[in-house]
Amino acid sequence: MLLSFVISSLGEYSNADPIDGFTEVPLTEYNFELQKPYDIPLEQRYSFIDGVRKLWVYADDKPHDPNSHTQPRTEIRIRGLDYSCGVWQFEGYGFVPNGTSGATIAQIHGAAKGATTIILRIYYGDMRYYSTDLIATDMYDKWFRLNIIHDVDGGSVTVFLDGNQRFQVPDKGPGDLYFKCGVYAAPANISYYMESRWRDIKIYKK
Repeated sequence: MLLSFVISSLGEYSNADPIDGFTEVPLTEYNFELQKPYDIPLEQRYSFIDGVRKLWVYADDKPHDPNSHTQPRTEIRIRGLDYSCGVWQFEGYGFVPNGTSGATIAQIHGAAKGATTIILRIYYGDMRYYSTDLIATDMYDKWFRLNIIHDVDGGSVTVFLDGNQRFQVPDKGPGDLYFKCGVYAAPANISYYMESRWRDIKIYKK
């Protein structure tokens, strides 16, 4: 069922730049909320130099909150732009160094059922939808342009890499939705050190 949806829908955006028809939403540093291991200073897991945001975490780090039982993370949560309807888009240029594996590098948090609408993970240089569907290979050690379009009303999420549509999937219903990027350890099969870098992060909407 999922495969047939993906195949039948791949042409929807494929002949246009993903930001065509969208309006950019202005961002300030307030919109970039940092989540990191609760017992470590931010500068030991995050840097922002020459426009590049570098986020890293270790497999034995603490969660972001002392009351949380989730996996370690250093992530940017787009703050102040939560949404529950309409069409929204995340754009950013990402970089994942060789060796990072089992790390979520981008996600839409929130759903009618479950915690997330979509998770993009890196496993051994491949990008996957959660730990299943393969989206792209050979992702290590190069900058890539990532666009994620969430059509809440239409019930779909579309992923682009370097301007090309690579994946589309039904969403998981409306909720309190927002975009995140960085590194968030998967439940299993993770590298000890995980890192991603981001620049030129933008949010668009229709």
